[in-house]
Amino acid sequence: MTTFLTVVILIVCFLLGAIILVQNPKGGGLATGFQGASQIGGVQRTTNFLEKATWYLAAILFVLCILVGSFAGNGSLDVGVDESFAPTVPMEMTE
Repeated sequence: MTTFLTVVILIVCFLLGAIILVQNPKGGGLATGFQGASQIGGVQRTTNFLEKATWYLAAILFVLCILVGSFAGNGSLDVGVDESFAPTVPMEMTE
């Protein structure tokens, strides 16, 4: 199960990176090539799609990482404070 989720995470990461690289940080992105068609409204829908896709993929990535962490976690291992490095106090000092 964790291998499948890991592959899905890699695919989502690739898609998220590709969508982010397509966008322009100042809001142009794909819209810069279609300056004359901005009155039509197709460019506005493209930027809205890219922004929504970025948010959805980021949310999906977050949920998948939580799921992999919960499935791949080691529930049998006792995780606590390791006291093997703690300084020992001699008995005569405690009295």
